[in-house]
Amino acid sequence: MSPSDQPTVALPDRVRMPLLGFGTWQVSGQAGYDAVRTALAAGYRHIDTATMYGNEKEVGQAIRDSGLHRNDVFVTTKIPSDGVGRERHVLEASLAALETGHVDLWLIHWPPAGPRDSVGMWRQVMKARDDGLTRAVGVSNYSTAQLDELILATTEAPAVNQIPWSPMRYDARRLAEHRERGIVLEGYSPFRTTDLSHPILTRIAETHGVTPAQVVLRWHVEHGIVVIPKSVTPARIRANADIFGFSLSPEEVHAIDTVGTPVP
Repeated sequence: MSPSDQPTVALPDRVRMPLLGFGTWQVSGQAGYDAVRTALAAGYRHIDTATMYGNEKEVGQAIRDSGLHRNDVFVTTKIPSDGVGRERHVLEASLAALETGHVDLWLIHWPPAGPRDSVGMWRQVMKARDDGLTRAVGVSNYSTAQLDELILATTEAPAVNQIPWSPMRYDARRLAEHRERGIVLEGYSPFRTTDLSHPILTRIAETHGVTPAQVVLRWHVEHGIVVIPKSVTPARIRANADIFGFSLSPEEVHAIDTVGTPVP
């Protein structure tokens, strides 16, 4: 499957977000630049960064040096929760570091301490979108109740909520709550809490001739959940991108859903 054929999910205003992205947390400097270049060469077309990662300059340079057209790469960055009252300044600094002209998705990285601050920041983030600095806006690490605070105050739901997600963290109710509100769930740290030697994962991996890690990433895609694995190891970066040559059956997806269910 070519990168242009990779599955995407719809965000408001006809924005399409690739379901597979490349995470860059704790990946900075030359290693960060090299990792992003490798990821783009491997077929990733979605790069996730953040102000607090301190790597936006390297990410932007890698995108430019890749030779890809800017519109072919979906770029996410995030504003830290202590950016209340400085939202525009923070985004302009991100854009200056990235040199991408705009970002495709701008997220509030963590909920600010007070509900009033959270709503105020959300209004400013939406204004940046309306001003054309970002194509879509959302949040990260928000509970359902915190999402509802934003919706109640502004009548607009975040396009995306980026939260920890993996087979061990699978929560059908939480996923349904996002979908009922029209919010795309984006999962990070897909391997951190996952036992890749779990018999369900190893059995399904053997069936398809792939690795358990590839099964975990494909499981996200089958659910329509955006996933952003990260690595600095070229072979692993390429393997994590190679998940479109097989698919999981509904029975296999359901079996993986149960990986985190305690055995009676």
